[in-house]
Amino acid sequence: MNKKNPEVVMVTGASAGVGRATALAFAKRGAHLGLIARGLPGLESLRKEIEALGARAVVLQCDVADPEQVEASAKKLEETFGPINVWVNNAMTTIFAPFKKIEPAEYKRATEVTYLGAVYGTMAAVKRMLSRDSGTIVQVGSALAYRSIPLQSPYCGAKHAILGFTASLRSELLHDGSNVHITMVHLPAMNTPQFEWCRTRLPRHPQPVPPIFEPEVAAEAIYWAAHHRRREVRVGASTVKAIIGNKVMPSTLDHYLGNIGYEAQQTHDPVLPDRPDNLFEPVDTDYGTHGSFGAKSANFSLQTWSTLHRGTLAAAAAGAAVLAWATVGRKKKARHKR
Repeated sequence: MNKKNPEVVMVTGASAGVGRATALAFAKRGAHLGLIARGLPGLESLRKEIEALGARAVVLQCDVADPEQVEASAKKLEETFGPINVWVNNAMTTIFAPFKKIEPAEYKRATEVTYLGAVYGTMAAVKRMLSRDSGTIVQVGSALAYRSIPLQSPYCGAKHAILGFTASLRSELLHDGSNVHITMVHLPAMNTPQFEWCRTRLPRHPQPVPPIFEPEVAAEAIYWAAHHRRREVRVGASTVKAIIGNKVMPSTLDHYLGNIGYEAQQTHDPVLPDRPDNLFEPVDTDYGTHGSFGAKSANFSLQTWSTLHRGTLAAAAAGAAVLAWATVGRKKKARHKR
């Protein structure tokens, strides 16, 4: 898209973390954005950041667990900026706790936001994109869509569900010969504010399992996936290892994670009594893009860079092979002349 015809992009879960970084990644390329989340302070702050970049955005305060709100948001975005080109389903919430300590209403809520929110977002996007026979839907997945870990059963279950739902829809699109593209970007542990505000029943402050990456690493992969017809993109070597490891030795990983998974997901700090909780209601604070684990987080992934530049690397390898072949040929000629 050019400046005269900017790309129109919807991002759910845009007020913080990966969603916020993703919205900014599109804004830097001149896109017009629809920003969906429940927390208004974060959305308004992000809108100002986007406008400072010279792009435009519309704030769409919305609970993605409500399909009518999602549909109304899609309608509002198109009325404001025109047809939606890209829809990014990123919204999530969860509860950090052993399954036996989670109430039915809590599990239901986490599933409705994280899984059904992606379903409802996809419905709103497909409804519009099919009639135009164009558009891309990006599902923000996780290594945990393939390899579950303890203390996060609502989140793991939802990400597994998104994976299955997306594969089913992809087959239907292929059957219909549609040019609408759907893809998944599977993430590793990210330094986002979710660990500050998701509900927890752990004795100590929850943390992502290292290695941890900054949200901008994910955002660049999501932007790339929105513009390349790849079935899925895996971010970080740890994501690749988790997916492959689960195929090769799932039972071994069950036991390994049972032994280390509780400790690896908690810091040494106790959970504060006044900790915010966004499971049922949004928080009233702008948490920004990053969480509190910046000192432990990487802002670059060699694996991800090589994935996004596979064509360049292949061309370079081919060039190196030609150069090596030519060098060997010259040496053979030189020896023959002697």
